[in-house]
Amino acid sequence: MDIAVVYQSQTGSTKKVAEAILDELPQGTVLAPMDLCDSLVGYDFAFVGFPIHAFGPDEIAKGFLENVAAGHCIALFVTHASPESDSPPLQEWLKACRKAAAASDIVSMFDCQGELAEPIKQHMLASDDPQMRAWAESDDSRGQPDETRLQKAREWARQVMTTVGPH
Repeated sequence: MDIAVVYQSQTGSTKKVAEAILDELPQGTVLAPMDLCDSLVGYDFAFVGFPIHAFGPDEIAKGFLENVAAGHCIALFVTHASPESDSPPLQEWLKACRKAAAASDIVSMFDCQGELAEPIKQHMLASDDPQMRAWAESDDSRGQPDETRLQKAREWARQVMTTVGPH
């Protein structure tokens, strides 16, 4: 089975998750930054990951999902500065990620906390929106994803592989 792990990362958080996923996949699995992957042709399955930017995937991730991943069987992994929860805002952001990948066959989705980029945190602190300032002031994402979250990503990758299985 030919597998790719494609990711976009700003602070290194999503790359760490991609590498943790790769740990659980067969030798020969390709690990590629999203900006260097212009096709999934020839792959039986792909893990596709990116950070949430402005409440969903940014334009690069949206473009990849809509133009490259469309029609392919994928598993999404997403990082965000929020702790994992059922909070309505986070669930809306994750919904936006699934919507952007709607043209793909999404087998599974994983999300975990990653580190908030400092320039974005400063922008949020300077915002006129009190909710943005509150989120930035309560930021506890430094050093994320930690080893516990990376282990959860590995376990998720193993579970996904039992679902899609070798071809």
